Amino acid sequence: MSKLSELKVLQAMRLKGRVDEATVVATVDEDPATAAATIADLIEAGLVLAGRTLKISPDGRARLEELLARERSGIGTAAVAAAYDDFRGVNADFKGLVVDWQSKDGEPNTHEDADYDAAVLARLDGVHQHVVPIITAAAAQIPRLAAYSDKLAAALAKIRAGETMWFTQPIIDSYHTVWFELHEELIQAVGLTREDEAKTGHAQ
Repeated sequence: MSKLSELKVLQAMRLKGRVDEATVVATVDEDPATAAATIADLIEAGLVLAGRTLKISPDGRARLEELLARERSGIGTAAVAAAYDDFRGVNADFKGLVVDWQSKDGEPNTHEDADYDAAVLARLDGVHQHVVPIITAAAAQIPRLAAYSDKLAAALAKIRAGETMWFTQPIIDSYHTVWFELHEELIQAVGLTREDEAKTGHAQ
């Protein structure tokens, strides 16, 4: 079991909470057989608890923190901090976009106004164009983060094809789900927590 595969699987479980094996295998940027073998090794080692779903154990969380700290020790902190700061700017735009998608004229959006929805979704293209180079910059320091560009692009393609559930629906790797997980990764990469970020008024 490689340390990188171990890190990817444990981080996916931390971000997603209780998940089934198929979801973990599908979401990590690894060969499916490699991901499945890593999951089996982590269960055997007591780092993942297996039942109806999979869940990272306390020992697994400690191991993940160790792996993340080792990863952070080899990165250019200034470059990652710059990517994080750039992300916070586009994150504010994305948050506004999500609010506008979920509400209209101060009421829950019923999505019966096709022109309104189309105008909101058109703005997503601009947000996407801004975030991709930020991910590229972050991935130059933490290569595994490059997978987030592919995940966001895949969700965006489905949205463009009319499958708007892939914008904000939870559980699946919707644009919002992937964005949230990317945000978590960047917060961790600069050594902060959600609580730290909330104090600055930039939490999502």
